[in-house]
Amino acid sequence: MPMASHSYNFLQLILIFLLSFCNFSFTTSTHNQASDHQTDYDKWISWNVRNHKTKQALSWQKQSVNGAGSVLDDKLRIAEMNKMRITVSQDGSGDFRTIKEAVNSIPLRNTRRVILMIKPGIYREKIFVPKTLPFITFLGDASNPPTITGNDTASVAGKDGRPLKTFQSATVAVDANYFVAINIKFENSVPHVIGSRGGQAVAVRISGTKAAFYNCSFYGDQDTLYDHKGLHYFNNCFIQGSVDFIFGYGRSLYENCYLNSIAKKKASLTAQKRSNSSLESGFSFKDSVVTGSSGGLVYLGRAWGDYSRVVFSYTFMDKVVLPQGWSDWGDQKRDARVYYGEYKCSGPGANLTGRVAWARILTDEEAQPFIGTYYVEGDTWLITP
Repeated sequence: MPMASHSYNFLQLILIFLLSFCNFSFTTSTHNQASDHQTDYDKWISWNVRNHKTKQALSWQKQSVNGAGSVLDDKLRIAEMNKMRITVSQDGSGDFRTIKEAVNSIPLRNTRRVILMIKPGIYREKIFVPKTLPFITFLGDASNPPTITGNDTASVAGKDGRPLKTFQSATVAVDANYFVAINIKFENSVPHVIGSRGGQAVAVRISGTKAAFYNCSFYGDQDTLYDHKGLHYFNNCFIQGSVDFIFGYGRSLYENCYLNSIAKKKASLTAQKRSNSSLESGFSFKDSVVTGSSGGLVYLGRAWGDYSRVVFSYTFMDKVVLPQGWSDWGDQKRDARVYYGEYKCSGPGANLTGRVAWARILTDEEAQPFIGTYYVEGDTWLITP
């Protein structure tokens, strides 16, 4: 085995060098040809594809050396070996009556998976999971999921008398890493009033990395899901809102998700915040549905950041999607910088006739980096729920 280990390390160094070289070549050519946006953009796509292939090669080499498939990172592996369960029930039959009490009972700098088995009911609580409490799981009943609901907005005054702002308006806010939620309904019940200010009302803010949501629902209106930062995975989730109801810096894969717009006029599904070309963030939606229930029309995304990145693949788009598809948020400089892609989508909203000129219809090769869990480095942290 020592020889195999040395061989793996040597090949790893070669692959990392090649990746660095490709990255350097791309960056240099971009600076030298800044005036030619089209050329720069095409080179970025080529680099992105090469980057994906290099990472895949490194992953396959690691698996062949270890003689196994995915390999969990050390912290997660240890946490999964030492699981514990806590029951939350409002009728007093569990360990705690509230979710907040259960979370507060967990020791700081927790190192084991703690599963909160949350019984059915409506929990009117504002929950915060700090960075010092990783490896927490909220587990509900699939046949009768519990609802965690709140009604704070960005304009509501906090304890210090100042407005909470969007960041603190969340019903559930998670700063910790390795958070998992299964069969949970998250809600912010405040309706969006057209023309009002400070109406941002977040149901969930996820700021920790390596977080996963399975069979969860997110109900809100303006800014429902704050996909703030980190690697995130959403599977079989229902997400509802009107204005920018999925937003943030996150690098996230949404698989088999149902996105329902309740916009009454014109709004946007996503507002992705990628603010520079080197930031590895972006939203990828695969095998999902985009629809609406209130008569309004939506953009698939509008560029909150100058380098906003969103990809839809194999997704059914109802007639709720505006023909233009995408918005630069009134800043035409972003047209040459954003990365808005579509790949093998269907439905009346997927008609490409009226799309903005800077939207991209991806080839098989260009779409490949975005359509698997490897997009969020899932082989090292995604576990079977």
